[in-house]
Amino acid sequence: MYESSVTPALAIARKRDGFALTKQEIESFVKGAVDGSWASYQLSAMLMAITLKGMTYAETADLTLAVLQSGQIADLSQVKSYKVDKHSTGGVGDKISIHLAPMIAACGVAVPMISGRGLGHTGGTLDKLDSIHGFKTNLSLSEFVTQVEKLGISLIGQTAELAPADKTLYALRDVTATVECIPLICASIMGKKLAEGIDGLVLDVKFGRGAFMPSFEKAKQLAERMVSIGQATGKPVRALLTSMEQPLGHAVGNALEVAESIACLNGHGPEDIMELTYALGEHMLLLSGAAKTADDARLKLEASITTGAALRVFKEVVKAQGGDVRVIDSPELLPQAKYSQKIICPTTGFVKTVDPLEIALAALDLGAGRKRAEDLVDPAVGVGQIAKIAQAVTEGSVVAVVYANDEIKLRHACERISHAFSYSLQPVAKLKLIEQVIGL
Repeated sequence: MYESSVTPALAIARKRDGFALTKQEIESFVKGAVDGSWASYQLSAMLMAITLKGMTYAETADLTLAVLQSGQIADLSQVKSYKVDKHSTGGVGDKISIHLAPMIAACGVAVPMISGRGLGHTGGTLDKLDSIHGFKTNLSLSEFVTQVEKLGISLIGQTAELAPADKTLYALRDVTATVECIPLICASIMGKKLAEGIDGLVLDVKFGRGAFMPSFEKAKQLAERMVSIGQATGKPVRALLTSMEQPLGHAVGNALEVAESIACLNGHGPEDIMELTYALGEHMLLLSGAAKTADDARLKLEASITTGAALRVFKEVVKAQGGDVRVIDSPELLPQAKYSQKIICPTTGFVKTVDPLEIALAALDLGAGRKRAEDLVDPAVGVGQIAKIAQAVTEGSVVAVVYANDEIKLRHACERISHAFSYSLQPVAKLKLIEQVIGL
């Protein structure tokens, strides 16, 4: 029915009609994202066709391998310690990488972390780090390797050398409603992470209202597929399935979340943030062999906080990557919004629900993320002091504070966020945060 030669239009048509792509077609698609031989509208069309028609395990593996091989693989052979990374599939208020990476490095395990920018309604680690004046996330591959060798940690974005195809496809997915596709998520995450030169990987795969995978079943499918890709490449991968039915912590917005991560490093992190931080960290240390049991790993992670070791590592990273180290001791030096408004509780009782998607979309409208690829991110705006499910409240108490640099956007965001909360006269059970671990 179709010609055997690979052209963008024919490959798109085959996937549109439900056929499995050949390895040659997949390699042409990925190559086209790097060298421009596929136009952006053709790349977007293929992303949509894959989203609608899906991919087999073989196609997903071929796509991941093509993304991995679209650039160089970091040579970290001179780093003698175990090299482990963590990646989240995207959540609301998820700033965990910022403080977890220094905690792991403080335990003597290398963390060569490559992160992304905001995707859809979720914030990106790189956008958050951009809140620190001068912080460079666009290190070259050689700079990345040198810093990991010297400090045991680096926090960067995709370089021109590492998985360059993913950088292009990632940006297109963000603005073409193709974020939630399991094969595309697998190829993006695993292709990028395997290019880091890591020995092991821990994944935080989220499900629920604020996640890209609304259902637990879909999230589990994603986790199992990524773990299987890791196994096929000889890399141990563990995936934690975690709930995203409310924002993580009390802050959504780039500078606000950096400040919350700094609070975590100072021992003042929110309960849910630290529960997930310790759980992810335990598996990272167990994979590395730096801890023999979960209890041992937990003690090491707690010690990294109480001794100040993790905070010192973070200061070293910020300094090494050109950031203003002063913000770590004085978070008020982070970007500040011109306007703020409190969201007031209308009743006495308990918080029943906190819609993470509505809060994320309100923050997006404020400018905390991108609606189009070319949009600029405002680091100062967002939502802070967000109340948690099961929290006791009284009429007139504050359940959130909205920060904005535009009064009209502030008003609209407040209206939206007010409707994100519901209340109960009766006590409400706390949500279970971690549902399952895959890859043990």
